[in-house]
Amino acid sequence: MEPEHFGIEQITEEDRAYAGSRYAEVRDALFAHPYQAVWGLESAPPLPRYETTVASFFRGLLPFGRRYLFRQASERTVDSHADLRWGPDRKGFRRFLHPNGICLTGLWEITEATEYSGYFRQGSRALTIGRYSTCCTETRRGHVRSLALVGKLYPTTDPDHAEPLRAANFFTQEDIGGDHTAYINDAELRNAPNVSPWRRGKALLTIVVEGIVFTLTDKQATLRQLHQIAELGKPSSEPTRAPTFMRLLVAAEQPRIEGEALDFRDEIMAQIFDKGDPAPKRKLAFHIEVTDEGTERNILGYVRRRFRNWRRIGKLTFDDAVASYNSDFVVHFNHPGWRDDKNDPATAHRRSI
Repeated sequence: MEPEHFGIEQITEEDRAYAGSRYAEVRDALFAHPYQAVWGLESAPPLPRYETTVASFFRGLLPFGRRYLFRQASERTVDSHADLRWGPDRKGFRRFLHPNGICLTGLWEITEATEYSGYFRQGSRALTIGRYSTCCTETRRGHVRSLALVGKLYPTTDPDHAEPLRAANFFTQEDIGGDHTAYINDAELRNAPNVSPWRRGKALLTIVVEGIVFTLTDKQATLRQLHQIAELGKPSSEPTRAPTFMRLLVAAEQPRIEGEALDFRDEIMAQIFDKGDPAPKRKLAFHIEVTDEGTERNILGYVRRRFRNWRRIGKLTFDDAVASYNSDFVVHFNHPGWRDDKNDPATAHRRSI
């Protein structure tokens, strides 16, 4: 996508027409246009690094803000449940905050007894498409970056399931302002991350704008609730019971991939592939942990959260991955909208289309 082209940031008829998708359709789209045909070949081109700029955050704000692109994108990501957003030119849309990512496919499994509903219930197994990314421009080890993993769960274990399904989405991230985590093995990815605004450095203004726009759009800027997973596959007559907090931790048995200034996308590919071999050789597993006990301290946007009694209830295991154009510009993850009561849809701050 050209530097000045933002694509379809706003809600479109494509979003309004969404009625679910097939797991295979989304998976195939992600693997269709890889940046490198085979990862790790010396002849392969370098992975692109798309920039997040202060200027992009203000595109369309003046003179009257009618086409303020970042506000449009913020509203769309909450309101639209579309899984793929191609647009009329088939180029998709530009991500403002997490432009560089890698998509993974795998399986969500809840193995322990819980008091929760939907796909937090023991025995739940769901095909999953994830996108691991950083905020904002920086992708390399040794630099401040905010690692994040978002995902969509399909209520099936059949990759060739023929009927469209509505997926449940989740968002987890390190400190939104950035962190110094060198290895993905050490990242604690939570649906309720801390916020250290000054770590954005010269891009401090972007986190200020981000906080204001997200709060205006969906009331809570730094916490993404888990009700979509808790309602996936649940009978409408059954009450929703969602955990308040979730974190994903790389399993201890995963190797630590060495390399100075290593790009996180290469680090993830090395967890699954051998260089120069297109066939996956290993898996990348995350433990799923939840708790309902947490406190928050917020001082002018500086947010610190503390938690107690995390419980390990399952595992998220990825067995394939790709860095591709469509994983950066076409796949879409719906931000679960804020509810004053996470278990009551009637208390939603916004209504999805």
